[in-house]
Amino acid sequence: MTDTKKTAQLSLNGETYELPIFSPTTGPDVLDIRKLYGQAGVFTYDPGFTSTASCDSTITYIDGGKGELLHRGYPIDQLASKSHHLEVCYLLLYGELPTAAQLEDFETRVTRHTMVHEQMHNFFRGFRRDAHPMATLVGVVGAMSAFYHDSTDINDPWQREVAAIRLIAKLPTIAAMAYKYSIGQPFVYPRNDLDYAANFLHMCFSVPAEEYHVDPILARAMDRIFILHADHEQNASTSTVRLASSSGANPFACIAAGIACLWGPAHGGANQACLEMLKEIGSVDRIPEFIERAKDKNDPFRLMGFGHRVYKNTDPRAKVLKQSADEVLELLGVENNPLLQVAKELERTALNDEYFIEKKLFPNVDFYSGIILEAMGFPTSMFTPIFALSRTVGWISQWKEMIADPQNKIGRPRQLYLGETARDYIDIESR
Repeated sequence: MTDTKKTAQLSLNGETYELPIFSPTTGPDVLDIRKLYGQAGVFTYDPGFTSTASCDSTITYIDGGKGELLHRGYPIDQLASKSHHLEVCYLLLYGELPTAAQLEDFETRVTRHTMVHEQMHNFFRGFRRDAHPMATLVGVVGAMSAFYHDSTDINDPWQREVAAIRLIAKLPTIAAMAYKYSIGQPFVYPRNDLDYAANFLHMCFSVPAEEYHVDPILARAMDRIFILHADHEQNASTSTVRLASSSGANPFACIAAGIACLWGPAHGGANQACLEMLKEIGSVDRIPEFIERAKDKNDPFRLMGFGHRVYKNTDPRAKVLKQSADEVLELLGVENNPLLQVAKELERTALNDEYFIEKKLFPNVDFYSGIILEAMGFPTSMFTPIFALSRTVGWISQWKEMIADPQNKIGRPRQLYLGETARDYIDIESR
């Protein structure tokens, strides 16, 4: 926390209280209200914590008004166009871009940890075949603490490091296994000769009966999806990981908690909702009808994948992913996929419609990631697990930062109680 000499004054019931003001390196100032209850006997009320900073962090910064997303100070569009996922993982974990030697060492450590304990295969067989892959992911990641006892002591820096590498390395394997299990195909082991994104695609789409070659365009698009979802400041799932971590829970339990939160349709399910909307539209000739419905305030229909709660002008991730979406669709074609035909025409229509331009309803990262994953052949049920494995490095980086913070204490939000006041128990005969 930075030192401050600035203060704000709060007048309450004839008393005046001074609240310290902290100034970040970038972004709005922050009022320090930690002593407010002790001094004034009042809490603040902030549903959704939309005006409350629960921590200080050096990892990710977002300015929604400017359409800016920085990881350790580096703009996301530069990282997505010039870097690759494991280099971004290193940056998020350690604070700086790696040297060539550091990157080689990091990539080797991740690659050597991609296999999961063989006995973990039994966990998958305990699920129904039609179980949602996210349900499987939550269960299996939480169960990792039963297998990797040498990396659960959060007070040991080396064990924290081992847990971080294991989670980054094994989440693609576990997510691919969840997918394979759901479609009744055999598990595919990871290959050390493939890069992170190509290895994930190989584990998802290869079968023992024939050779499978990962197209570099698809691998690059997958890698960009990983980068663009790697971290997004103090969102719901990241805050969940931090809150779970504040109790001293082991890292695998904390990441499982983040996955569970991400499962919500208001969070990680946005690109799935986008594809479901495209299915509802159904064909290109129905787009004008749905465009008009989207403009009608009395119609409950909303264009999913357009606009963003945080970004008010443009989603900086979308521009980069649009390029990958165009490359993927050119490679695979859209002629035989009505859903992708609808997506391309809807994008063109919205980008040229004055109403959507005025309302800043631009295609966001969920729109393009949904298109890419659909074109690759992933079912919508796999969209959120892919988001989860992408976000794992962000969760771990935030978790490590919190553990090392001397101000770390167990999370305990306050409440505005509106229930009954104290009353005496009434015996059942008298009720």
